[in-house]
Amino acid sequence: MQYITPLAPAYPELFLLVMICVVLVVDLFVSDDRRIVTYALTQLTLGGCVAITYATASPEPVYTFSGMFVDDVMADVLKLLVYLGVMAVLVYSRAYITAREMFRGEFFVLALCATLGMMIMISANHLLTLYLGLELLSLSLYSMVALQRDSAVATEAAMKYFVLGALASGMLLYGMSMLYGVTGVLEITRLAQIIAEGGGRDVVLVFALVFVVAGLGFKLGAVPFHMWVPDVYHGAPTAVTLFIGSAPKLAAFAFIMRLLAQGLGAEQLAVEWQQMLIVMAVLSLAVGNITAIAQSNLKRMLAYSTIGHMGFLLLGILAGNLVGYSAGMFYVVIYVLMNLGAFGMIMVLARSGFEAENLEDFKGLNARNPWYAFVMLLLMFSMAGVPPTVGFYAKLAVLQAVIGAGFVWLAVVAVLFALIGAFYYVRLVKLMYFDAPEDTAPIEPRRDVRILMGANGLAMLVLGVLPEPLLRLCISSIQASF
Repeated sequence: MQYITPLAPAYPELFLLVMICVVLVVDLFVSDDRRIVTYALTQLTLGGCVAITYATASPEPVYTFSGMFVDDVMADVLKLLVYLGVMAVLVYSRAYITAREMFRGEFFVLALCATLGMMIMISANHLLTLYLGLELLSLSLYSMVALQRDSAVATEAAMKYFVLGALASGMLLYGMSMLYGVTGVLEITRLAQIIAEGGGRDVVLVFALVFVVAGLGFKLGAVPFHMWVPDVYHGAPTAVTLFIGSAPKLAAFAFIMRLLAQGLGAEQLAVEWQQMLIVMAVLSLAVGNITAIAQSNLKRMLAYSTIGHMGFLLLGILAGNLVGYSAGMFYVVIYVLMNLGAFGMIMVLARSGFEAENLEDFKGLNARNPWYAFVMLLLMFSMAGVPPTVGFYAKLAVLQAVIGAGFVWLAVVAVLFALIGAFYYVRLVKLMYFDAPEDTAPIEPRRDVRILMGANGLAMLVLGVLPEPLLRLCISSIQASF
């Protein structure tokens, strides 16, 4: 363990914080017809974060701010993926938010503030740092959902998200305070040492664990803490829905790894949270995949699909070993890629005054544009876990980890619900290829969106055929950090 006093491990966060202030000031002097300057500066900021994170990467964990902040391989990999994910969200969203008069500095500043919150969560080695990053992310997302002020649906979704989010944050904070009361420390590595040495009362620790897992379940959107997911996904502007459903999932994975796997991973506690995650995973698989079948709105369908996918993610984590954690990381990365493409396609088909968020809006897409229909087919097949797409390999990696941990019955349950879930993905493919189009408007996205969408779709095939490099990256980053 290496403790240092310089700020080098936190250079990406400090750079982003400075650039948020710069973007705010620059946006004040930019007229509405030249708002592209703010957009370009935001993308350059994220590109700068990529360069700084790569330049300051360390093969060994490095701690600063008196052990409150850690820079390790897992943090570097997840941060780089967060930057790329947010950059992709902004590319997909540009035309959409322009048509709806949301192409303003507020959108970009909130996106950068949310990114900063994710970075802090990913590198947190202290309960207060974890909570600070989580709240910075959450408050930014609440504001982004409500950014379309003239929309009653978006405002209602923001209120639901805020109220339920505050409740979940309170539970999480209460659990953290109980952990501090028992152990007397807030630093995650010290917390793990004290619990492993037998310090503290087991009953109180289990109660603290219940509150912590409940808070984490809400942030992931796992059953029975999933109530906000369909309403927020449906009510928020599609650009914001895409943001919520992509990069923050990477930060949530890091949050779980820091708090459960690293801080509360002692044998006497691991058994307790494994049992809680088993219940949440099975319920998420059941509710997510079964309820999605009844949806006619694509955004709500993908919301329930998200709940099912979080069930698979929890299966990897509850395995409680290197194989399971690596499979979970691989799964969440692939999930973000799939979600980016799916919601990006909704925005490609949308135009001013038309949202393209119902299943019927995708009827006859193959007749209108065979290439986009093929890309959407790859995305849906990957979500369903159909080979040779990468979604199949992601599910397979999780199932292997679960079986290796001795939960064969859980793997059987997961496969059954995955087969049920395949129905609603294939239903969309059927609408695209076998139904007549109801909308004949031309599909003409910008060149950067066309390139990104094509790469996003083809990645489902390429990573499905060659998943080893990404899986090895996940394994090595987990191995070097824990």
